[in-house]
Amino acid sequence: MMTTGTKHTNAFPLGWFLVAVIAIFALFASAHGQRVSHVESVGFTVSDMDKAVDFYTRILPFEKISDIEAMGEEIEHLSGAFGARVRVVRLRLGDEILELTEYLTPEGRPIPVDSRSNDRWFQHIAIIVSDMDKAYAHLRANKVRHASTGPQTLPAYIPAAAGIRAFYFKDFDGHVLEILSFPGDKGASKWHELEKSGRLFLGIDHTAIVVDDTDASLKFYRDELGLRVAGESMNYGPEQERLNNVFGARLHISGLATIQPGIAVEFLEYLAPTNGRPYPPDSRSNDLWHWQTSFEAKNVDVHFDLAKAAYVSSGTISFPSPSLGFKRALIARDPDGHAVRFVER
Repeated sequence: MMTTGTKHTNAFPLGWFLVAVIAIFALFASAHGQRVSHVESVGFTVSDMDKAVDFYTRILPFEKISDIEAMGEEIEHLSGAFGARVRVVRLRLGDEILELTEYLTPEGRPIPVDSRSNDRWFQHIAIIVSDMDKAYAHLRANKVRHASTGPQTLPAYIPAAAGIRAFYFKDFDGHVLEILSFPGDKGASKWHELEKSGRLFLGIDHTAIVVDDTDASLKFYRDELGLRVAGESMNYGPEQERLNNVFGARLHISGLATIQPGIAVEFLEYLAPTNGRPYPPDSRSNDLWHWQTSFEAKNVDVHFDLAKAAYVSSGTISFPSPSLGFKRALIARDPDGHAVRFVER
């Protein structure tokens, strides 16, 4: 609104004051809705820690930053596995953390040999590389198992992904990993800056999970946890089919970011084919298909809406020793069954 005939002597006009109040209120509301700050780590269960460390530090250039064994009631109640004794190794690549867990007791089940990229227990991490051809040649020289037929360059008819190159492969347990390279007009500026470092493997960009319904998953990750949708894409065609190794693959992909920079979360909703299998309802933390995305929160006792999910832990668990890197934690499942860990330092 504009007034005439009156000279205002206020140093801070009323209109600007109202704008400032609204902005502050919006900022407060956003911060209040952001229940997690960032992805602290991504991890999964392995069958043999020594082999896993060899794979991730020799074939891939992760650096081991901690290696501990833990047991007792706190571990049992957090993992939901009675009698658990675990060896936990944390690895770093760039600024990002990968956490590996071996259950010395009780041992879990292997990843089903017929697992496909559209099954809803599918999850991977995307590792950014500075040169796809050199990275692929390195993986071939080390005889990694293919999940894709080979590196794929996504075509121009997928505008949000055009020019991105990617390749899926597996570790010795069958966990799927991705190497990814961005063209100059895509990806975070961080990755393009790191390309100048001379390193081949740069860090973890995101973790991707297969979801049954994007809207249902958004209610959990966006509305409950406070992540924001950073981008969307509709991916299809022969390159996408061979990347995922799923004939007729057509995916609605949504990228979600946390308030602090770091590992993003990516939804993969298969619009076709629709025969992906659901997350096994009897899954346990010691099963090798168990992945967990770990979010840091100021207070893990927030009231997450678990109407469409379930606790893995028996509640929020406090740890007298900081050896695991946090003092309180809980693990729950999202609407599709993917494990999500909340940690408080």
